[in-house]
Amino acid sequence: MKPCIIITGPQAVGKMSVGLALQDQYNYRLFHNHMTIELVNEMYGDLNKESWQLVNKLRKTIFDDVLEQDLDGFVFTYMWGFNLESDHKYVADLIKNFEENEWTVFIVELEADVETRLVRNISELRLEKKATKRNLEWSQKNLVSSMDKYRLNSDDGEITHPNYIRIDNSKLEPSEVAEMINKYIQKR
Repeated sequence: MKPCIIITGPQAVGKMSVGLALQDQYNYRLFHNHMTIELVNEMYGDLNKESWQLVNKLRKTIFDDVLEQDLDGFVFTYMWGFNLESDHKYVADLIKNFEENEWTVFIVELEADVETRLVRNISELRLEKKATKRNLEWSQKNLVSSMDKYRLNSDDGEITHPNYIRIDNSKLEPSEVAEMINKYIQKR
């Protein structure tokens, strides 16, 4: 079984940190969503409609390449707007593409209270890996205001994929969450 793990949840919930722990502990390859965001932002200095199209093209190219690789596992992090039909379609298409290529897809949804996320939003690792988050005043306000625009955790029963787990990681270290995910995968 080749696991493809899609880690979703709101900003600063710990998606990248958990992905890094999965990479360190189980040799899964991590493609966190900001890898392409930061590249495009660095090149063009702004994330507008056209630059987001480039982000998506780059992601598709990487996904297509990963499908051809012999990896122990693959992790992709994604902030899923559950109130956006386009995000549901994006995830469904991603799942279909991997499953058609003999990968087993797991969806891991992380949740944490807003106070925990605001602290994590200014962590050293986050700011090191995500230049677009370094304007702390903007980033903190954006984290809070996005909750008015987007629903970033699913409603009960909304995710019907058979390999789905939801974890409240408010008080857990990324390595603990990675171990929980690995145990879940091993049981499937």
